[in-house]
Amino acid sequence: MPVWSWRGQPAGVWSPDTMGTRFLLALCLVLLVLGIEVQGAQLPQQDEPPSPALLTQVQESLSSYWESAKAAAQKLYQKTYLPAVDEKLRDLYSKSTAAMSTYTGIFTDQVLSVLKGEE
Repeated sequence: MPVWSWRGQPAGVWSPDTMGTRFLLALCLVLLVLGIEVQGAQLPQQDEPPSPALLTQVQESLSSYWESAKAAAQKLYQKTYLPAVDEKLRDLYSKSTAAMSTYTGIFTDQVLSVLKGEE
């Protein structure tokens, strides 16, 4: 006695509708693969030299940006150079470095006393 499927046909028997759908699907897949192969064959094979690594490209890019920013700042400084402003900037720099060296010395002494412990 044959086993019946939900369509009312014996199980294992292929209906023309099922076979047509599977055949159409297989034909579409074959045509798709052939189409992709044909498109790939039309493109000429090019031997490209290996490109530099991404990190190298990023470094070169950042370096070029830094150089252009430095050049722009140098041009702006030369364009707006005023001796009085230059003197004030030099004085401000010397005072701030003196203050920083003082505070750095104090901080170093504190760290060393904590590391040594109380004597």
